[in-house]
Amino acid sequence: MENSNIIVRAATSDDKHYAETITTEMAESAKARGTGIAKRSPEYIQKKMDEGKAVIALTKDGIWVGFCYIEAWQHEKYVANSGLIVSPDFRGTGVAKEIKKKVFELSRKKYPDAKIFGLTTGLAVMKINSSLGYKPVTYSELTTDEEFWKGCQSCVNFDILTLKERKNCICTAMLYDPAVDEVPKPAEQPKMSSTVVTRAGNLRRRRKRDLKGNLKLFERWVRFKQFVMLRGLKKSGATDPSKSERKFTLFGFSILW
Repeated sequence: MENSNIIVRAATSDDKHYAETITTEMAESAKARGTGIAKRSPEYIQKKMDEGKAVIALTKDGIWVGFCYIEAWQHEKYVANSGLIVSPDFRGTGVAKEIKKKVFELSRKKYPDAKIFGLTTGLAVMKINSSLGYKPVTYSELTTDEEFWKGCQSCVNFDILTLKERKNCICTAMLYDPAVDEVPKPAEQPKMSSTVVTRAGNLRRRRKRDLKGNLKLFERWVRFKQFVMLRGLKKSGATDPSKSERKFTLFGFSILW
């Protein structure tokens, strides 16, 4: 992290006075991005602090820097690291990555067998998630808990989620499954390949690359997906969502949109 003056740690009951600042910044940030976020009250954030299910970043002088919290769903089979927010004055310092890492570690400690997932439109967050072992998945691999999906009702893109029958939306779904072996470090990443036939009829080995080395390609795909969805929503009205559904395979994962 670029700023050594910032401390990232588990939040406690002593941090509850930051709750209103945190929820205000969550709302302002979502408004500025033009995307949605599940609205949370200061009381809800305070409860997470009381339960030890949150991570906070502060300067050594006690200035609030960032925050994230944990939610468990479906009898603790799934866990979401939600509400990641960083104060505008501290963005670009690397603190978001440190918060995500710390809340991920806290989630693994509290719920070692749970699948950890997230929904996000932020490419920076997707990159951080990838470094932690998350993989892009379809919405069908996420929790079916209705309480989780109710949180999307406050999002400006909720109409898209409804139109797509909750199969996809502007957000990209990512999942970490502890049942899967730990992702190798980049230097140890196996080079997967497949055989393809060229136009000349020759056989050629084509390397399959993963998300970590292809963020530029993934970014283009995310922006294209968002463009198509938003355009489809404007045109659709009462369009049958199944008629506009597409299947796209990226890094070995089939994603519907």
